[in-house]
Amino acid sequence: MSQRKYFGTDGVRGEVGGPVINAEFALRLGYAAGNVLARQSASRGGSRPRVLIGKDTRISGYMLESALEAGLSAAGIDTLLAGPVPTPAVAYLTRALRLASGIVISASHNPYQDNGIKFFSAQGMKLADETEAAIEAALDEPLGCVASDKLGRARRVEDAAGRYIEFCKSTFPNELDLNGMKIVVDAAHGAAYHIAPHVFRELGAEVFAIGCQPDGFNINEGVGALHPESLAAEVKARGAHIGIALDGDADRVQMVDGEGRIYNGDELLFAVVRERMDHGKVEGVVGTLMTNFGFERQLQLLGVPFERAQVGDRYVLEQLQKRGWLYGGESSGHLLCLDRHSTGDGIIAALQVLTALRRHDTTLAKWLGELRMYPQKMINVPLAPGLDWKNHAGLKKAQAEVEQKLDGKGRVLIRASGTEPKLRLMVEAEDAALAQQSAEHLATVNLKD
Repeated sequence: MSQRKYFGTDGVRGEVGGPVINAEFALRLGYAAGNVLARQSASRGGSRPRVLIGKDTRISGYMLESALEAGLSAAGIDTLLAGPVPTPAVAYLTRALRLASGIVISASHNPYQDNGIKFFSAQGMKLADETEAAIEAALDEPLGCVASDKLGRARRVEDAAGRYIEFCKSTFPNELDLNGMKIVVDAAHGAAYHIAPHVFRELGAEVFAIGCQPDGFNINEGVGALHPESLAAEVKARGAHIGIALDGDADRVQMVDGEGRIYNGDELLFAVVRERMDHGKVEGVVGTLMTNFGFERQLQLLGVPFERAQVGDRYVLEQLQKRGWLYGGESSGHLLCLDRHSTGDGIIAALQVLTALRRHDTTLAKWLGELRMYPQKMINVPLAPGLDWKNHAGLKKAQAEVEQKLDGKGRVLIRASGTEPKLRLMVEAEDAALAQQSAEHLATVNLKD
């Protein structure tokens, strides 16, 4: 595929009022996407396509929603408006309602000043590269409008939240419940504020909700998966058994146990995989370049194949589909359980962890058993533009020296930042001091030579 001009790994994202996240661009994007969907439908002999739009709680969502709706209508596309719902809810509803596509207005974990627009296919998965490329190409076409009798209509989906709540609950075993559990749910003042507490409450838990008072400006601010320390404090204050923190669009999760210990995505993915192994073979698991080495080692001991993808849940999903595997995720808390949903889902991932705890009447710390996360040290060093760091003799020599010291009991990851001119030098080792010393050794290399 040619170089993307607007679409990144997760749709279009940027500061509101900037070059792409503005009303004019959203109008053109809606029209371009509508034209592509209409052509695809016509080529299959289908009827007028329908598209669902969902959003998180950012103030800018109103503006972008209206602009997208206008563009789609001008292209002759009918639009269903779900209002504030999690990103994975849009994926589910798109599939359940047999729609042509789903659109999410969200910048996920970013502050309210940012926003983004991303698409799901009719199957509730990330849009295919060729479709994104077609939309980008259509953005260069003049803005037009179909005849008045061909204009798209728009209507609200009044029961979107309720439909999604029932779907989430359906991923938790019928023979289990959460009766007797005290759970703190932190929705990051985001899209799941009116959904997540109901899911766990309707399964029997006593729920204490925080981060559920969005005002358009406070999304991800000091709460949610980016700030799980707020959840940890509330869990201890309430004497709760568990805490669940989502991010602004509820596609990632962090959890906290009754002792206030925070568990990241790697640990939660291991909890899910171990539970699934009790009920059959797990063919393999996909992580990313940032997945902790301790996670990989523990899977090796269990005889479970493991592969690393590039950072980003899009790439994890691609690897899972390529290999026909079901489970994968990122340390940040994007977890994919393809036997339950077509995309990463923070609420559903948390329910899979709770399945293990309830089925085995145990705590999260006990369920993780022998899993030991390796200490990790990362140092960022300046990277001159155009430097071929991958073939830098001094860096290769230093990496070989570090790997010899690690002796298979750790790993080295060197990668260029995607957002700033820096090289990220990361070392994981069983011993924290060794990880620190090794990273510092890599950082002493003169990258100007």
